[in-house]
Amino acid sequence: MSIDQAGTEGYQGPILYYTDAVIEHFQHPRNVEPLPPDQVDGSALIGDPGCGDQMSLDICVREGRIAAISFKSFGCPGAISTSSMLTELALGKSVEDAEGISDDDVVVALGGIPENKKHCSLLGVQALQAAMADWRSRAVAKEPR
Repeated sequence: MSIDQAGTEGYQGPILYYTDAVIEHFQHPRNVEPLPPDQVDGSALIGDPGCGDQMSLDICVREGRIAAISFKSFGCPGAISTSSMLTELALGKSVEDAEGISDDDVVVALGGIPENKKHCSLLGVQALQAAMADWRSRAVAKEPR
């Protein structure tokens, strides 16, 4: 399969190069502007010591939906592009639907990533899960006793 054929549709398994979608999300990552502090309802900082990638992620939840999401990722093109795509997949979804996003969903949405970079997609998913857990714990702390 040529790089032109790879795109984001018709993903058919492991690839040895970055797809156009991965390159686009690396060069122009989405949702990187920090959220105003008063809009941060959940936050996470996740790292993979094995490869040096690190990601912070903030979410704003309104009426049970992810109304805003922001990330900052330090790492390779795979880490940055998968983090960017994760934010695109989560934005606007209900909390329950966002919790169901898997690393496979991120990889498929990007049209695949090299096999040795698959762990990068876990970084964003883990950060989203941790940010939602933080949101839930903050919400419980605010409940009247």
